Amino acid sequence: MRRKLLPFLLPLLLANAPAGVEATWRTDDGKGLVRIGRCGAQTCGWIAGVLDRRPGVPTTDVHNPDPKLRNRPLLGLPTLTGFAREGAVWKGGRAYDPKTGRSYRATLELNPDGSLKVTGCVLVICRSLRWTRAA
Repeated sequence: MRRKLLPFLLPLLLANAPAGVEATWRTDDGKGLVRIGRCGAQTCGWIAGVLDRRPGVPTTDVHNPDPKLRNRPLLGLPTLTGFAREGAVWKGGRAYDPKTGRSYRATLELNPDGSLKVTGCVLVICRSLRWTRAA
């Protein structure tokens, strides 16, 4: 009996499972795309596209505090590292901002509208950004 019900129940169970963050996301300013996916047992994100094509916009990690890393290309650059899912929130990770060369403690959380809340913190001061799924 159970085996006969499984094909009918499985779609219902999957439909009610919490959605994941693994996707390509447009940043809050619309200037970049970040692909979030698995990296071993954790969740990470990499720059998948630079949409800001204005003259003078860097194509390498020019603001990195380590001078040896300033020539690495932005495309493919790791920006989210070390996240682990805890219920509906991905915690324990770091977010790297190539615009400033700074890293922050960070969390990821899906909003009810399907967008992604990316929160970065320094000490007790936190700031959240809203990213949207790329089409």
